[in-house]
Amino acid sequence: MTEYHVAVDTLASPDPDTPELQVEAAYLGTVDQAHVDEVRAIAALKDSERFVKEHPHIEGAFFVLRDDGALDEYVPVGAPEYRVYEPDPEGRGDSAEDLPRGLAGPAYISGVVKFGSQSIGGAMDYPGNPPRVTQHTTESPAGKSYFYSVAAYLIKVASEPQVIYDPESDLLGQFGPLTQSGRALKNDGSRRTNREGKVNIQIEVLGRAASPWTKGFDKTKKPNYAKFEAACRAHGVPDVWPAGKPAGTAAAAAKGSRSRSTWQTKGGYYAHSQVPGNDHWDPGAIDTSIVPGKATADTGGGTAPEPAVDKDAFPGASKFGPGANNGYVSRLGEMLVKRGAKRFYVVGPGPKWGSADKNATRAFQQAQGWTGADADGLPGATTWKLLVDGKGKDIPALPKYEPYPGEGFFHGGRTSPIITALGRRLKALGCGAYTNGPGPNWTNADKNSVKRFQKKTGTKQTGIPTKADWEALKVPNV
Repeated sequence: MTEYHVAVDTLASPDPDTPELQVEAAYLGTVDQAHVDEVRAIAALKDSERFVKEHPHIEGAFFVLRDDGALDEYVPVGAPEYRVYEPDPEGRGDSAEDLPRGLAGPAYISGVVKFGSQSIGGAMDYPGNPPRVTQHTTESPAGKSYFYSVAAYLIKVASEPQVIYDPESDLLGQFGPLTQSGRALKNDGSRRTNREGKVNIQIEVLGRAASPWTKGFDKTKKPNYAKFEAACRAHGVPDVWPAGKPAGTAAAAAKGSRSRSTWQTKGGYYAHSQVPGNDHWDPGAIDTSIVPGKATADTGGGTAPEPAVDKDAFPGASKFGPGANNGYVSRLGEMLVKRGAKRFYVVGPGPKWGSADKNATRAFQQAQGWTGADADGLPGATTWKLLVDGKGKDIPALPKYEPYPGEGFFHGGRTSPIITALGRRLKALGCGAYTNGPGPNWTNADKNSVKRFQKKTGTKQTGIPTKADWEALKVPNV
């Protein structure tokens, strides 16, 4: 029978000087399939206040939203890792709190609850396109307790919008600044839909698409939601629905055009169901006369054709490097991924040149034995031809030891087999401080074990492995 790792995730502020609520995981050990079947059966009861959310990236894994605001996490033993990479390094953005704040719009809505590190995305790919809001529903119950457990869930699966809202309690939270991208949408091919427009302010509303949350909703009694709409207007988002009213059923959403021309060229409010490249039908048939105004018909005329790109001929060095934003960059990234560069890309590849493209190109060039200016991370005619023709050497796999994931990797809420491998290595070196485990969730037992190792090696006892600590530990590759 399948065994499952079990942890309880809660939101708390670990540092008074860092008020953002972080996910803290308490690892409880393992349970068998019979226990899991019982948990699911209890959650399925009509009057149960527990609610199951499947993990969108790990098969068989799931979470239980609890009525006390905590989140139970179940992950099959031996399940492949779902890695959550660090977002773009543009920083946290403007921390202004007050409305209004001029034409640029605020980064934060006053009085919101802040969840996580407040660094979930980065700069917009297409800031010259109109600003927009994308509406989602959490497909869960509404209510104050679920506001916190759903927030923990979104952090754990790395699907955070910028904003989360509970229509029952009027609680409003942010995972990151409105001026940077969220990560609750799928890409449309190589085009990153999260980064479309001057802003793309995504909001997850607690509720279900099948029961539109606007029914009986009175904005005059919900000051926090009014603040949200005011912030959107400050960013220039018009009170219209360019793609029309959101679909009322999954079948209707599937038949919709999800017009690229409308999405890319018109500002306003969009449903998740109306975004190209996505297949969800939330938020359902919400009342567009309430949120935020009357819908307008889609006059986009269907899907816009993608610009033609010559995939074989080298386009010239000017098409690559800082500031480049074109189809050739996408083509380069796609070819590099096929040659072993997938690990360099957090999302994409995409048309906007970034550090992932440079690092992946350099790795391919170094795989050919090139050095110096020949391996500068910028593709020349020879690099391009080798990729187009499928010739030359592939980028080698990672070494037998796990690469250092960075100090930011180690925090409450992190779940990864890297944590398990680290714990086993610490135990083997006589530094384990574990009562149970080690397991995949980062806990105080892991932190205390690292402190023991740091004391043993005479380095500063922070409980967070430095790069030098990591190299000395020699954690096996997972």
